[in-house]
Amino acid sequence: MTAEIRLFSCLSDNFGYLIHDPATGATASIDAPEAGPIIAALEREGWTLTDILVTHHHADHVGGIAELKTKYNCRVVAPFDNGTAIPLVDVRVKEGDTVKVGNLSARVLETPGHTLDHISYMFDAERALFCADTLFSIGCGRVFEGTYPMMWESLLRLRALPNDTRIYCGHEYTASNVKFALGIEPNNPALKARAEEVARQRAANQPTVPTLIRDEKEANTFLRADVPSVAAALGMTGRSPADVFGEIRERKNKG
Repeated sequence: MTAEIRLFSCLSDNFGYLIHDPATGATASIDAPEAGPIIAALEREGWTLTDILVTHHHADHVGGIAELKTKYNCRVVAPFDNGTAIPLVDVRVKEGDTVKVGNLSARVLETPGHTLDHISYMFDAERALFCADTLFSIGCGRVFEGTYPMMWESLLRLRALPNDTRIYCGHEYTASNVKFALGIEPNNPALKARAEEVARQRAANQPTVPTLIRDEKEANTFLRADVPSVAAALGMTGRSPADVFGEIRERKNKG
């Protein structure tokens, strides 16, 4: 049997995720924004939490760890950065490591920029990427600790994943991301189609993820900083993609 993935809301705009291996009963939470919704989702499914896979140290991604660890005695896997405030870590991982959840396997990808310790988990067999606050649907995370070239390189790593990879990101920001992106690429047909889809999803109170790498490559302006028409729209023809990306991110910061 293939993995089962459940998506639900946490805090004000975070996504919570569970990935479950039916063969062994192992279940991982990707990050732990808050314990309550995660416990409720586990109880709905009749699953027991065995692992928490942490992507980075921000409080809205680790706030539920202590309560979940107390309740389930689960393993906490976190980035290999002992200077961060992630509680109760059992295993530290870095680029190239593999994390097992029962019989499921995730590759650890270092994707710094939003924070220096940020990692993503790629379940290759399931074509499922949990990238938290690096790549969003039609957006990307703010660059708090890294640099714009660093974040651009992280996005390029994710963009190079197979087209049918499903993206499970950290927040429901898609509607505002679409509005911003249309200001730069108003004639992008893929972006306009995505805008219509997002409007329908939000009107029905449905999540806008997962989305596919294929679709993000066509519609996500942040992933398109090396497209000449995007540079031209910003008055940056001839500038490096990292510079163009930085300008896009700066404009979004101010928006």
